Amino acid sequence: MIIALFGNSIPDPYLGYLQQLVDNLSQAGDQLMLYEPFAVSLKGRIRFALPPMVFNNPEEIVGKTGLFLSIGGDGTILEAVTIVRDSGIPIAGINMGHLGFLSSISKEEILPAITEIREKKYLLDRRTLLKIESPKELFPSCNFALNEVTVYKGHTPNLLSIKTYIDGEFLNGYWADGLIVATPTGSTAYSLSCTGPILTPDAENFVITPIASHNLTVRPIVVRDTCRISIVIDSKEKDFFVSLDSRMERITEPLEIDVVKAPFQVGLVRLSGLSFYKTIREKLKWGLDIRN
Repeated sequence: MIIALFGNSIPDPYLGYLQQLVDNLSQAGDQLMLYEPFAVSLKGRIRFALPPMVFNNPEEIVGKTGLFLSIGGDGTILEAVTIVRDSGIPIAGINMGHLGFLSSISKEEILPAITEIREKKYLLDRRTLLKIESPKELFPSCNFALNEVTVYKGHTPNLLSIKTYIDGEFLNGYWADGLIVATPTGSTAYSLSCTGPILTPDAENFVITPIASHNLTVRPIVVRDTCRISIVIDSKEKDFFVSLDSRMERITEPLEIDVVKAPFQVGLVRLSGLSFYKTIREKLKWGLDIRN
């Protein structure tokens, strides 16, 4: 099997875990394909039994790769999605970071996890994405996100005036630092830090969460993911940002954005014994007695 490895720079203390992974895959006869910038960062730091192939764009892995290993943290998974796109290639996240909601395989569990994956003893969680449908010139080459789309003010004291519509019907006019539209996956990310609710990954909903609303009675709202969410920004401060996950564009004029459900999903590998509820209990430390 051809396995793609994707990541950013790996700190020296974690190189031993990556070397174990590379050796295990090579000994099993798997062929490795590395994201070229990742391969460059590993040159002279990781030994390969055979020189790996490299790739730079989605077209080079479609129809060739049977598994996409994202090595890093949740941010690396978000970047991996921009490469895998609608190819249907399953993504397995190996956590070299901290929280690891999405990259659920810990670095200490790499070898048994790879064995489970090779023996197909895993589940594939289909995750909903959202996309910006208009304007077309905003994020033209990659207009979708796994976590959220966010509009937010720049480094000024002025709040944004944000009008929001659901399928053409006026929802609310927000006077706030910004607004988040999150998928179920993104409900445990930025939206959660702004008091948004947690959705299970299979929920067919989006969450609309204001960021530091001037009106304290304004709360997050959950809507069906079949809705068209229109966001109109017309503020005296004509300098703000729009982001799709970790990608960002600066805007200097009034803007209307239409957000809809993307026409494809991505598959995240989930090993046996893991569940969403177990993950949030452990990552958010629910039930932990903090009195001691």
